[in-house]
Amino acid sequence: MRTDMRKNSKSSWPKVIARKWLNIPSGAEEFQSDYAVNGETGDRRQSCCDQDYHSIVPGNFSEGWLTETAGGIKPSKSMPEPPPVTDSLNPRMFVGTWNVGGKSPHEGLNIRDWLSSPAPADIYVLGFQEIVPLNAGNVLGAEDNGPAAKWLSLIREALNSDQSDKELARCYSGATEESSPSSLQLEQQASLKPRTSFTDLLSMEDELGEEDFERLLNLNTNSSEEGSPSPTYMSGSPARQRFCLAASKQMVGLFLCVWVRTDLYKHISNLKVSCVGCGIMGYLGNKGSVSISMTLHQKTFCFVCTHLTSGEKEGDEIRRNSDVAEILKRTKFSRSFRDLRQPFHPENILDHDKVIWLGDLNYRLGPGCVDTHELLKKNNWQVLLEKDQLRIEQRAGRVFSGWEEGRIYFAPTYKYLADSDDYVVQTSNSKEKRRIPAWCDRILWKGEGLKQVWYSRGECRFSDHRPVYSLFSVHINLVNKLIPTAISCPPRFSSKSALSSACGAKVQAEELLVIPGHKAT
Repeated sequence: MRTDMRKNSKSSWPKVIARKWLNIPSGAEEFQSDYAVNGETGDRRQSCCDQDYHSIVPGNFSEGWLTETAGGIKPSKSMPEPPPVTDSLNPRMFVGTWNVGGKSPHEGLNIRDWLSSPAPADIYVLGFQEIVPLNAGNVLGAEDNGPAAKWLSLIREALNSDQSDKELARCYSGATEESSPSSLQLEQQASLKPRTSFTDLLSMEDELGEEDFERLLNLNTNSSEEGSPSPTYMSGSPARQRFCLAASKQMVGLFLCVWVRTDLYKHISNLKVSCVGCGIMGYLGNKGSVSISMTLHQKTFCFVCTHLTSGEKEGDEIRRNSDVAEILKRTKFSRSFRDLRQPFHPENILDHDKVIWLGDLNYRLGPGCVDTHELLKKNNWQVLLEKDQLRIEQRAGRVFSGWEEGRIYFAPTYKYLADSDDYVVQTSNSKEKRRIPAWCDRILWKGEGLKQVWYSRGECRFSDHRPVYSLFSVHINLVNKLIPTAISCPPRFSSKSALSSACGAKVQAEELLVIPGHKAT
C-alpha cells in the first residue's frame, strides 16, 4: 500500500509542475468555507433531522423552505411577513496583514493581541504572506496546506474562545479618527493608556452602535471606580457573537481568509475567489495575489491579498507597480448559472463597490534617505515617510491612483532580527541581509462608505515582519431591502435522503427562477 501511495504521489508531481509552468488553472475557483458546497454558497437551511447534512438555497429565493413532494417542489404554507429593517447598517470590519516569513505557527502562538481592536468587529479579513517557504518544491510542486489549516485553527480559537476578564483586560487609547489625533498620540499607540478618556469615548460614539457604546461607557466607569483597566473588546468574548469562516484561499505562500459573525452570514452571497501569479516567469505563485469577492446586503466587496516583487535596488519599485497593474488586469471572478438572475455581479476588482487591498507590498525607502539609524532611534517616522516609495509612486500617478491609505503613526514593519525588537540594519554583526527598515506591509482601500477608524501594527516577534491591522466602519444603505425571516423546516427528510433531496431542491429551484411564465404549484 505504501509503495502504491508513493508511486501515485511521484507520478502526480510532473502533472502539477506542468500545469504550473504552463499556467493551467487547477481548482482556482475552489475555496474553503464553513458554509460552502463546491464553491457555491447561499443561506444555510438546517433540517430538523439531517444531522451533519445541509442544503444550499439561493440567496434571493424567498419562497420559503422548499420541501419534496410527489408533485415536485412546493413552498411551505407558513411564511410570515418579513420584518422591516433600518435604512442603513454600519458594520465594523477588521483587516489584518502579516508576512510570517515561511514559518508554520507553533501550538500556543498568541495572536489575540493582533486581533484585538478598539471596538468590536463584525467581519475579519486576514491576509498572510509566506505561510510556507518560497522554495522550488512549494512554488512548483503540490500545495502544502498544512500551515493554512493551523492558522485557521488558531484564528477560530482566538475569535470564538471564551476569555476570562483577566485575559481580556488590556489598556488602550481611544480609537480616534485619522484626521483628528495629534502625531504624538498615535506615535505612542503601543504604549496604551489604562483607561479611555471621556473625550475619546465621545469621539467613538459615532462609530459604535448605541448598545456597544453604552457597554463601553459602563466598562470605563467601572474601571475608574474599581481601579482596574478597561478590557479591549475581543470579538470572541462571551458578550459577542460567534464567528464562522466565510471563505479562505491559498496560493503557494499567500493565504486570505474572511470571517463573519454567524448571524451576519445569511446576508452574504456570491462568494468567489481569484488567484493571480506574478512571480517566476511572470505567472508563478511565489508572488501575486489572492482575491475574495462577496456581496453583503446587495453591496459588493473585494479583498485583495498581495505579495509584490521584493528588492530595494533602484527600479524595483517599477516592477512592483507592474505587479499591481497585472493583478488589476488579470483578476477575474467567474459567473455561474446562478449569477444569471443577479442584476449585477462584478467580474474584476474595480467593479466592486468597496475594495480593500492588503499585504506585503514590498515598497521600500527611496535613495537619499540619510541618518536612517538616528531617525529610527528618535521615532521620527514622518521624515522617513517622505522617502516611502509607495507614497512617491502614488502621488506621481504611477500606481494606486484614486486609492486611499490612512496616516501612518507606527514604526517600519520590516526587517527585524528573529525574535527581537532590533532591526537588522542596527546590528553590525548580523548575517541577515542588511535591509533598510521600511513600511512593506500596508492596507489601502477604494470605494464610498469605507471609513478608517484605526491603523496600527502588532508587536509579535514571530517573523521578521510585524503584523499590520486596520479597523473600518462600513456604511451600507438598505434601500427597499427586507431581511427574510428564518423559517423552521418540517421534519420530512430522513437522514439517508437528506442530502439528495436538498440537491434536488436546489437544482429545481434554480430552474423555476429562469423559466419564463413558470409558476410553482
